Amino acid sequence: MKITQLSQLDSEATYSYADYLTWQLDKAVELIRGKVMLMSPAPNVKHQSIVTNLGGVLYQFFYKKPCKLFYAPFDVRLYDQHKSIKADQDIYTVVQPDLSVICDPEKLTEQGCLGAPDWIIEILSPGNSKKEMQIKYALYQESGVKEYWMVYPYEKAVHQFMLDVETEKYQLIAMFAEEDYASPQVFSDLKIDLQEVFSE
Repeated sequence: MKITQLSQLDSEATYSYADYLTWQLDKAVELIRGKVMLMSPAPNVKHQSIVTNLGGVLYQFFYKKPCKLFYAPFDVRLYDQHKSIKADQDIYTVVQPDLSVICDPEKLTEQGCLGAPDWIIEILSPGNSKKEMQIKYALYQESGVKEYWMVYPYEKAVHQFMLDVETEKYQLIAMFAEEDYASPQVFSDLKIDLQEVFSE
C-alpha cells in the first residue's frame, strides 16, 4: 500500500529510514528515533532571509574547498556515534537541518548525509516547539555533530555550542548579538557579520 497521507501512519509504530524512503507524503516530515515528526509549516520571510544571507556567506567560504555546504531539504541520517549502523532499516532518525556542513566525503551518498555533519545551523521559527529544540539538541550531541548553532531570528541572536571531546556533551561557547561578528570554532578563519545575516 502506498503511503501518501500522514493519517496512514501509526503514531505508536517505530519506523526506519527504509520505511521513510517508500513514503510519498505531501507534507515534509522528519523521523526522530523512529517516530514521525511533522516539520513546521513553510518557513516565513524572516527565516528564509536569514537562510539566504547566511548561506551566501558560507557558500563563498566553502567554494572549491573540501567541506560541502547543504541546504534543507537535505536528508541527514543520524545514529549513535558509538554504533556503526549503516543499513537503511537500522536507522531511525532522519532530520533536515536548515544548513549543514560536511567535510568527510565518505558520509555523502545519493540520498544525502549518513552520519554527523561537522556543523549544523538551525534557524528557529515561531512554530519550533521547545520539545523539538530539546530533541534535536540531544540528537546532534549523541550523534557527534561537532558544532551546532541555534539562530533566533526575532531576538537577532546566535547560540554557539561545541561538542566537548571528553564528556561528549555540548558546551555553550558563545552567545552572539546582531552587532557581533560570529566565528565557528570548526572553521576559525570564517568571520560572519551578523548585521548582514539579520538584515532583511
